[in-house]
Formats: sequence, structure tokens, C-alpha cells
Amino acid sequence: MFKYFPTNYVWNLSVDLSIEMGARIGEIEEMCAPLQEAAKAPDAAGTRAFRETWVKMADKLVSLAEEDDAKGRVISAGDKRIRASNYMQIAERLQAHDAEGRLDLYKRFLTTFLKGAEQSGAPVERVEIPYEGTHLSALYVPAKGVNGPQPLLVQVNGLDSTKEMKYLVGLPEWLRQRGVASLIVDQPGTGEALRLQNLHARYDSEHWASAIVDWLETRDDVDPKRIGMEGVSLGGYYCPRAVAFEPRFACGAIWGANHDWRDVQKRRLEKEGNFPVPHYWNHVCWVWGAKDIDEFMQIAENVHLDGVLDRIKVPFLVTHGQKDSQIPLKWAERTYEQLVNSPKRKLKVFTDREGGVQHSSFDNSANAGAYIADWVAETLGGRTANSDKS
Repeated sequence: MFKYFPTNYVWNLSVDLSIEMGARIGEIEEMCAPLQEAAKAPDAAGTRAFRETWVKMADKLVSLAEEDDAKGRVISAGDKRIRASNYMQIAERLQAHDAEGRLDLYKRFLTTFLKGAEQSGAPVERVEIPYEGTHLSALYVPAKGVNGPQPLLVQVNGLDSTKEMKYLVGLPEWLRQRGVASLIVDQPGTGEALRLQNLHARYDSEHWASAIVDWLETRDDVDPKRIGMEGVSLGGYYCPRAVAFEPRFACGAIWGANHDWRDVQKRRLEKEGNFPVPHYWNHVCWVWGAKDIDEFMQIAENVHLDGVLDRIKVPFLVTHGQKDSQIPLKWAERTYEQLVNSPKRKLKVFTDREGGVQHSSFDNSANAGAYIADWVAETLGGRTANSDKS
């Protein structure tokens, strides 16, 4: 794990995530060098300083992109806007949910990302999935070189990630190269669903997952018999739960197990383990729609997979970092052990040899992500070698 701030795990996590999403190390240095003292400050003051320097860099990149626009250098402008959106969302992610200007920053990040993607020619489209009188927003990435209906992997967030973050880390592109399409969703409790529509997380993830499959089955470019699901971090709970109760999924994969999140919360109350974001308890209450910690802890009692996984009768991949600082490895082992009716279950622990040993491989996603993409391609009928010799 790259530790720019020796005493601040949450900030190091943020820096590492940004790097995995395509940050440039010179820009990281310019943003982080002034923050050494602020990294030791209380959450409110520290995160305010963090936001100022990271948004300043994003503003500079947008300004440079506008200069590119004026010269007709659209591809260059798009690349700069993509990086600017990276820095905006990392800054937004660290703020308290009611911090002044947070929502405006989030909306600006969305606009900047979409314009950057369009200008750079990225093969990604924003789509909306009907859900409970409103919609779930998602990013759709088609497979490369596939004629006819494509296999597709639905990808869902953890506690504090977004669809754009998951897209930029790279799994959709790695799948695209292997002939598998992607649908990356801001499910209830995350991204647009939480910030713009006030849709809170729910433990019965099959409720919204089934709505996603319903929508996919209306598309003639998706093979309804080859739809899988992947979840990262807390998605390591959402995904197995959804696959267990929604039999139309053809496979499941998790990037970081989360078998018993209720236990993780109890340990965190006892000061065990690292938090993923500042203002943690306010954040989880916001995500789950709880009025206080007591109500949140009551909700969390439902967030476990015991008694659920024997319902899964499709291939399932469990991955976990050997040195995960947030979720103990034992929970990945528990998930694997309970997949007793999966015809093709696999537990892959990422070690120092291949990298990706930290939580959901945020320290080094390339090899871990490639492993997941290969497994999914093999399972859903994609490819793991290029057939085009040109």
C-alpha cells in the first residue's frame, strides 16, 4: 500500500484509489505535498483542506481542457476532464454528507466525467433503469468484437464507491477486451441513487438487482442467459445475496468478501479495523437511512450471509486481499465454505506475489482485476485471448 500520509489510513486509501483510477503521480504530489500537517488534523478541518487542494487541481485541468477545446484538441480535452473528475470525486467522497457545497461538487463531477468520456471517445454510455417510480443510473460498456447478444457483468458499488470510480479502475475495459459487456450501477445507498434521489441501502439486494435484470432482458444486445454480477467491498455482501435470491444470474463474483458486515460494525464500535471514510458513523447512517447509530446497528443485524449462500447454484468467485485492513480474510473463507451448491466455486486470495493484498485490491488492482475478468470471461463464454491477428 502506497502511504503518502504515514498516520492517515483513510487519506492513503483515497490517494491509492485515485492512482488506480488513472491519476498522474506529479499531480498527486502537487495536491498532497501541502497536506502533511492537515492529515493530522481532526476530520472536519482535515477534509476541508484536502478538498481545497484536490479541487484546485481539478479546476486547473478543466481550464487546460477549455484551452484544448478552443484549439479543436478534443481528445486531449477529454483526457484532462476524466482526470479532473477523478480528483473531484475523491475530494467529494471524503466530505461529511451535509458538508456545504458537497452536492454541487458531486453534480459537477458527474458532468465533467461524462463530457470527458464523450470527448476522449471512451466506449461508455450513461443509462437509466426504471426503479420504484424513479430510476437507477448506470454506465453501459459494450463488449468488443461480439456479434449478436453479448454476455454481460452487472457491477455494483460498496459502501462509498460510485459507478464512475468502478469504471475508471478498469474492470469494464478488461471485460470489454474479453468479449463481455458491463453495466456498472449506482444501486440504492450509493452514487446518484443516494445523493440525487435519496434512495437508501437495503439488505435485500435482490429487490433492486431483479429490476436490473428485468431491464437487461429488454435489450436485444444482451444475452439474458449470460448475465453475471460482481460486487466490490460491501458489494461482497450485496452480490452474493442478490445471486442467491435472483436465479436469472448466471454467475457471481466478489472483489473483497463481506460475509458478516454486522460483525464488522460491532468491531468498529470497539475501535477495531480501519474506517474507509471520515465521519464514518454519520456516513453509514446516511447510506442506510438511519436516524442514529442505534437504529443503524439494528439495520446492520440483517447484513450477513449466513443461511443464504446454499441457495446459489451457479458458478461463484470469491476474491480477497491477504492483508485486507478493513475486512478479515476469515470472512472470505466463510463465504466460500457456505457456497456448497455452487457447481464451480473458487476462492482466490491475492498475495504479495501478484499484488492487490489490501481491501478490494485498491493498492494494486491490475493483476487482481485481470484474474476476475478472465474468470468471468471463461464462465460467461467470453474470451481470454485475442482472435484478431491484425
